[in-house]
Amino acid sequence: MYSRTDRKGTRIKVRKRIRAKVAGTAARPRLAVFRSSKHIYAQAIDDAHGQTVASASTLDEECRGKLQGASTCGVPAARCVGEAIAARLSTKGVTSVVFDRGGFRYHGRVKALADAAREHGLTF
Repeated sequence: MYSRTDRKGTRIKVRKRIRAKVAGTAARPRLAVFRSSKHIYAQAIDDAHGQTVASASTLDEECRGKLQGASTCGVPAARCVGEAIAARLSTKGVTSVVFDRGGFRYHGRVKALADAAREHGLTF
């Protein structure tokens, strides 16, 4: 009999495994990425204090203006979010982060976000 793979459950297991190894500090926050079917989100999190340092998503007015009606779920949208999070972190004096891919494969939108953040001054 055919058994279906629980893709969401598998992603959650991978995410827990990543989070066991990755933690953010005030000097080097964790850049967490979440990818939904319609949007992509990024947060820089200081795990020592449990605070979000900065966040960006395709729901922000800044990214919506740059996309000008284009899709919010593609690679160009992810690049826009990467640029936005890098700019917001640089204004707070953060130049280095720990990347947390959130259980998603480092491919496509997740990779585009990371590459755009690197191009705009973040190091991980």
